[in-house]
Amino acid sequence: MKKFHPALAASVVADVVLILLFAALGRNSHDESEALAGLWHTAWPFLAGLAIGWVVVAGWRRPTALAPTGLAAWIGTVAGGMILRVVVGQGTAFSFIIVATCFVGLFLMGWRAVYLFVGRRVRDHRRRDEHRLSA
Repeated sequence: MKKFHPALAASVVADVVLILLFAALGRNSHDESEALAGLWHTAWPFLAGLAIGWVVVAGWRRPTALAPTGLAAWIGTVAGGMILRVVVGQGTAFSFIIVATCFVGLFLMGWRAVYLFVGRRVRDHRRRDEHRLSA
């Protein structure tokens, strides 16, 4: 049996929370209310697209990777979300597609880039410390 991977759970939570934040910011910028029901109405197509992106590249194998997981999550969220919005009769104005692409990319790729940068820095410091101790 495989061991639980905390990075997988954290990655899924981060992606979902950021998509919910994206939907909440969008609703707020248009003065839309309806609290949770309205947020769900806006977010579910993007959350479904996110899930599709994860499944297509088996994102659970490398959940923090920029590619393929981050890239697939980004493309899946935007493309899948927009397609589902069209299917259910929600709006997909060109300006919305551009804004969604930019924000979702920044959110889903951004946290992974920071995670990788910080992780690399921590590993480099550990190596230097180990080298100093062994010298």
